[in-house]
Amino acid sequence: MSASSRIVEQVRAALFRGELKPGDMIGSETDLARKLGVSRVPVREALRLLESQGIVVNEPYRGIRLRPVTNQRVDELIEARVALEASAVERAVGAKRNKGVHLEPLRAAIREMDLMARRKNAYGLAAADTEFHRVLCRLGGNSVTTELWETLARQFTIIFGLATLSKPMPAIVDEHRDLLAVIESGRMAAIRRTLDEHITVMNHAVDYEAVIARRRAQRGGP
Repeated sequence: MSASSRIVEQVRAALFRGELKPGDMIGSETDLARKLGVSRVPVREALRLLESQGIVVNEPYRGIRLRPVTNQRVDELIEARVALEASAVERAVGAKRNKGVHLEPLRAAIREMDLMARRKNAYGLAAADTEFHRVLCRLGGNSVTTELWETLARQFTIIFGLATLSKPMPAIVDEHRDLLAVIESGRMAAIRRTLDEHITVMNHAVDYEAVIARRRAQRGGP
């Protein structure tokens, strides 16, 4: 793994450990290079990647800030995500890629989610959750849909991670088992309804701004 990739993973891990929160300032290139004991080059590369993934924003004369996660931002991401994933599933069902060996990667992602839930590993659960939906998009066979989904994937991971703080982890795993079962049934009306409940209804039940505020209060910082 390159130095820039390690920095990216350190930032993501810090988000899930609660050392960083959405909206936090993380300093300038120089500050980060000094804290991490590396040159500015890998830091610059890492920040460019994180910015392209929508995880950080570069504020002129202030430094680098983790993109705030607001309820409105989550609503907008959900709207885009539902459209992409519903389109992918419909294509997958039409091409008969919703049964048998085609679904093994989804089953593998659920097994990983179950393992992470039993370990109470929020970061691992969120990563496996992201992988489940990544595979779901790939089943559609539309490379443009997959590419668009990937541009939002890292933001999804952060949101999935925050959601694990508001509902029992085993319940999150069960939601994915239910979604997999209805996808395998091929009944599009039921698939659309379950997908909407899984993505839209469940996420609207979480007050992300309140979750972040609680985590910030627990940390004891502004």
